[in-house]
Amino acid sequence: MDITDFYDTFFEEAEELLADMERHLLEIDLEEPDAEQLNAIFRAAHSIKGGAGTFGFDVLQKTTHLFENLLDHTRRGELTLRRDIVDTFLETKDMLHDQLDAYRNEEEPDQEAFTRICQTLQQLAREEIGQELEVAGGTPSEAGGTPTETREPEQPSETTIDSDTAHTQMGDQVLTVALLNVGDKDRDLLVEELGQLGTVQEQHGDETCYEVTLLTTVSRDDIEAVMCFIVEPEQLHIRPAEDERNTPDTSSQSVPKPEARAPSSVDQQPPETSVQPSTASPSENDKPRTKKVKAGGESSSIRVSVDKVDQIINLVGELIITQSMLDQTVSELDGVTHGGLLNGMSLLQRNARDLQEAVMSVRMVPMDYVFSRYPRLVRDLAGKLDKDVELVTEGESTELDKSLTERIIDPLTHLVRNSLDHGIEDPDTRDAAGKPRTGRLTLSAQHQGGNILIEVIDDGAGLDRDRLLAKARENGLSTSDTMSDDEVWQLIFAPGFSTAKEVSDVSGRGVGMDVVKRNIQGMGGHVEIMSRKGQGTTTRIVLPLTLAILDGMSIKVGGEVFILPLSTVLESLQPSREDLYAMAGDDVVLKVRDEYLPVVAVHAALDVEGAKTELNETIAVIVQGEGRRYALLVDDLIGQQQVVVKNLETNYRKVPGVSAATILGDGSVALILDIADLHRLSRAKKEARRPQRASTDYESFFRKEGEPS
Repeated sequence: MDITDFYDTFFEEAEELLADMERHLLEIDLEEPDAEQLNAIFRAAHSIKGGAGTFGFDVLQKTTHLFENLLDHTRRGELTLRRDIVDTFLETKDMLHDQLDAYRNEEEPDQEAFTRICQTLQQLAREEIGQELEVAGGTPSEAGGTPTETREPEQPSETTIDSDTAHTQMGDQVLTVALLNVGDKDRDLLVEELGQLGTVQEQHGDETCYEVTLLTTVSRDDIEAVMCFIVEPEQLHIRPAEDERNTPDTSSQSVPKPEARAPSSVDQQPPETSVQPSTASPSENDKPRTKKVKAGGESSSIRVSVDKVDQIINLVGELIITQSMLDQTVSELDGVTHGGLLNGMSLLQRNARDLQEAVMSVRMVPMDYVFSRYPRLVRDLAGKLDKDVELVTEGESTELDKSLTERIIDPLTHLVRNSLDHGIEDPDTRDAAGKPRTGRLTLSAQHQGGNILIEVIDDGAGLDRDRLLAKARENGLSTSDTMSDDEVWQLIFAPGFSTAKEVSDVSGRGVGMDVVKRNIQGMGGHVEIMSRKGQGTTTRIVLPLTLAILDGMSIKVGGEVFILPLSTVLESLQPSREDLYAMAGDDVVLKVRDEYLPVVAVHAALDVEGAKTELNETIAVIVQGEGRRYALLVDDLIGQQQVVVKNLETNYRKVPGVSAATILGDGSVALILDIADLHRLSRAKKEARRPQRASTDYESFFRKEGEPS
């Protein structure tokens, strides 16, 4: 087996270990560090070092080796943590991430950056513990050496080495590592890796059970973390070398029972069980492993590429379309004669929907995947701005489609940075205003119907209405003193708009909020802002849970069928001419319970022929898009149905007023309407007609009875 086959697994698990490391570093109490957190950080670095050594990633191995040594001194109480030391550890974690990305892209890590971080860690060691750190494969002075100078791993020996020498070099912990049902190639890799973790004294056995006696200072848990980059946990059994009472029963290939051990003088950890994950007691957050095994060795999770999941979702989508076609055909048959077929189709419909929901759930990931990125951002940016900020997250378990979580990170990051820079005041200003010196930033997520609501809430100064209006006038934007607060808040999404007094690397260039709004609209969502001066601002992002399947309302305009996202539909009614009012230009509004809504005639906006033109024959569908309500005039409502969303830009091109397309039960294509963009398209067409001022069918459509033509 080629060792490169394990690269992807290593990269994924190393990413998770680095994320756990950062989380623990951000959460750790500097006054009273938690021993388990320190151990978890150390084990994460140690596991990455072991994997890097196995795969020949020399720069990554050397960096993590230095880092691991510092962490070992920290967990043993020989190095006292301070904020600046944690900053250095976080910087090292970032460097490890960069090196990991370089190897993932089959590139050599930045040599200059590698030398710099090694020198930083060595300087920290000299200042805090009075000595230099041991360097993997060389002396401490070689920390900044060229990454190509890899060390040769110690070759396993069939004979026992001098124990006095080994004790002097490695310590006094002797372990027997049993490899169960491991092939020759993997076994050679594992034995070679064990040689890097300690001194191999003896090895013997066959493919069924191969035992290696190892003299080492490394804990059994750490050895397992490294080994499990190559084999499954149930293929590994580690016990003290002198304890032969629980030799694995290879005849039945049963999993060995766990046994307790005493902590070594080097580990300084509580007693732990053997490597069986099903009985391990320490917190899962402190474990470097990501593979969890149930009793009997059954894996509780598997890694599947997103491309494979997407392929399954596409196939299920095609199945739903086919089922809709069959259902439409069968519905025309006689129920008495074909009762069995109708019952079968009903069962197929239920099963298809259950299958679709089950497959869609595979793509759903908790919002913690997104929120976990922001403690570090808030910490670093607050320090840069000289502000005290507490980050609170709510609804981390709320699930969202993975494709949307990837796309929401950048817009959400910009909103967080804006809250820290523009929203939350500095401690002295907050103190003078009678507020706590520490500001509060809250990230929350919750489900609401078929949508997810993501909010960024700060208790800062809030938006200044007068200042926003003044800035908008300076930028040449159309404003009015009679504008509602909601309309004024939306001004910050205008291109190039910024209220920053000076340009910095955080904000002030007027680039960002318009991109935030455009990106969220591209995901089928919208942004709402609520603010009170002096009390804070809430920015709410409303997104559909998934872009793959849509609950829609089918409408008919002329001979065409369109789909409205059901989440945007509020109600439908029969309009009357008395409730229509002409505005400046060609704009028309419909009065609905004391609210005046812009009217969009779908047939005029999309140039649909054969549509109904008599007002009393049309239906007004009240919809909401981008926080505003509109009245869409359509011919008929067909009904509700679930549709499979097809990307129109990928398969055709961008169509104004349309977000996507779907295939109906009869095989025809229906366009899914974008409410806000449809309104913009309607206004654009009115503007284009104004120079001619010619009478059109659209204008006569709104002409009241008795008016001259």
